[in-house]
Amino acid sequence: MDDSLTALIAAPLIPLRPDQRSARYADEIAHARALHDADPDDYWVWVAEQHRWMRRWDTVRTGELGDFRYFDGGLINVADNCVDRWAETVPDRPAVVWEGEPGDSRTVTYAELADEVSRLGAGLTALGVGKGDVVAIYMPNLVEAFTAIHACNRIGAIYTVLFSGFGRDAVASRLASARATVVVVADAIYRRGKPVPLLDTLRSARPDAPTLQHTVVVDRTGNGVPLQDGETSYAALVADHPEGSELVALDPNEPAFLIFTSGTESRPKGVVHSVGGFLLGTWANAHWQTAITDEDVYWVAADVGWLTFPIQAVIGGLANGATIACYEGALDTPSSARFYEVCEKHGITKVLCAPTVLRMLRKFGDDLAHAHPLPRLSLVTVQGEPLDGETFAWATDTLGIPVVNAYGQTETGSTWTYPVAGVDDLKAGSTGTTLPGHACRVVDDDGREVPDGTKGNLVMTRPFPTLARTVWDDHDRYLSTYFERFPGCYATNDEAVVDADGHLWVLGRADDVINVAAHRLSTMEIEAVVGSHPRVVEAAVVGVPDATKGTVPVAFVTVSGDSGDGVADEVIRLVGDTIGGIARPDRVIVTAAMPKTRTGKIMRRLMREVLLYGEARSDTSALEDPSSLDTLASAVRA
Repeated sequence: MDDSLTALIAAPLIPLRPDQRSARYADEIAHARALHDADPDDYWVWVAEQHRWMRRWDTVRTGELGDFRYFDGGLINVADNCVDRWAETVPDRPAVVWEGEPGDSRTVTYAELADEVSRLGAGLTALGVGKGDVVAIYMPNLVEAFTAIHACNRIGAIYTVLFSGFGRDAVASRLASARATVVVVADAIYRRGKPVPLLDTLRSARPDAPTLQHTVVVDRTGNGVPLQDGETSYAALVADHPEGSELVALDPNEPAFLIFTSGTESRPKGVVHSVGGFLLGTWANAHWQTAITDEDVYWVAADVGWLTFPIQAVIGGLANGATIACYEGALDTPSSARFYEVCEKHGITKVLCAPTVLRMLRKFGDDLAHAHPLPRLSLVTVQGEPLDGETFAWATDTLGIPVVNAYGQTETGSTWTYPVAGVDDLKAGSTGTTLPGHACRVVDDDGREVPDGTKGNLVMTRPFPTLARTVWDDHDRYLSTYFERFPGCYATNDEAVVDADGHLWVLGRADDVINVAAHRLSTMEIEAVVGSHPRVVEAAVVGVPDATKGTVPVAFVTVSGDSGDGVADEVIRLVGDTIGGIARPDRVIVTAAMPKTRTGKIMRRLMREVLLYGEARSDTSALEDPSSLDTLASAVRA
């Protein structure tokens, strides 16, 4: 193990202060852990009993990893548990406190949310949406994202959320792959002071989405955009259906939604999560990760297109009866004080964000933080990418609050290892210990468990309800991607190490997927776009560390002709227009040669090393032409 890793996992435990501890959650997690120790399925029964069922289950679990079911015989509805039951018991409690980037705001109570969800469900039914049909949601962080998701949950439709930063091709491919029949879209999103026209992007994508029949348009800008054939006003659809919709009783193992996640291939995977499994797991996730109380205002500072937002806000947060704060735009617009101003304005008590946000606040400096004391803020929790110790220390010292660092994946449907809020002591950068109902190991490449302190492959060893059940239209891909390499285990494709205190340290991707500001992107998907430029002959994309975003993509290209002038800027624009701004390469390096194996495979790890260190530092025995490294190094220095 290298010295840097040794130093990392030697971090001391940082005890919570007495005022940061919760007796309620200490008692609850002790009970939950005791149930897990007896039988992990006993824990999931306890979680299930926190919810309202339309019919109780017959069996808790059948099957094992790769083919399993939970709570067979039961019937449940997600919208009933996240919206209706709270509208019945605490109708006037704010469900969503929303603010747009221009400063407009809206507060929606649970009673108001229930009414709008029911009306929209009826409207979608009138458009022909039925149980099992797919509805795409292509919009920024708006109240309508909550209502659209729960309208689908209410009537048994399957929803898929498209990141509002996606370009035309990314939107078209996902609509076509999902076989979406309806899309709910905002006319625009405000981002850094300017409206970004989502509806125009969708309209350009429609010819390549053959199953799409209707578009429901949210007038975000208030400009009354003229509607075209096949388009319906969201406001009119809601107003026209005061009768509301009936709750559909669903098998907890039926698909609730699918989310496209890039893998090591250029073709994104539609990961499918289940009705009851996702509900139960995300309730537990928000419950333990933030220690939610009735007095909290919980700001999930994430994009609705990142699975964290449905987990922590739309499903898990509302399932806990929480008040969720939702912000539309950039956290540094119109000034670097915007994060603090949102917290002050809405009385935020707890925040979830990516470590990128804390790195941004740290960059803005202590003076700004001290100018905006946040006495109500009691917790920040982060996930989506590794948290460095320096940023952890800055946040805990400067903001004076605990920072809960959590780990999970799109496929796991929730974070499943972290220190329980208000209970467990912290370590700077670790992801704590495994939550009840989950089990993992760190293994070598042959699947043998490695000793504590040894880096290896992180795998999960038993099923749990939020784990994805399949890949849309390709179950063989699901089995081969996640269960083939380590039989009997789910492969996270991440590397990790367990320290002497049992804390898990997740070190990063073991494959070619990178996390940019907590958005998981495939280098292969970016490469496919870079390679489509007419002058690009070869392309390779690698992820490199970035002080703010965690990781950024850098593209290497060889080009036709004698000069590469102008190609770099054109490639950056092409990626932004096709996939979205989040995928734009931080740099495009034009090189005359790329290091390759004797079989012609581009050696991306060597390219990354040359970029970071100016030289290759790992094994070069498979390299066909050693002089290609000198050529590459010259291009990097240029």
